[in-house]
Amino acid sequence: MSAEKMILVEESFQRALELKKMVDRWQDSHTHCLWQMTLSQRRNPYATLRMQNTMIQELALANKQLLMVRQAALHQLLEKEHQQYQQELNQMGKAFYVERL
Repeated sequence: MSAEKMILVEESFQRALELKKMVDRWQDSHTHCLWQMTLSQRRNPYATLRMQNTMIQELALANKQLLMVRQAALHQLLEKEHQQYQQELNQMGKAFYVERL
């Protein structure tokens, strides 16, 4: 085997070894993170419950706000269409029937 091929094989082996080390470090840090999360959940279950309740309340409020925004957008769209129909009827010499009390 030539010297160049040996160097290429060695460099490839070194890269593979570095990638394996990087993956091992990531797996170790991931495992450590999961361990820390479960440890903190066991230490303070009430804080976890409070956080879950807060998240549930925030989601409910966000959904309510989203509903209100969508209703307002729909109302604006319907109002715009009503105005457009009214203009088209006016151009034809017609109008919507409006009962006056």
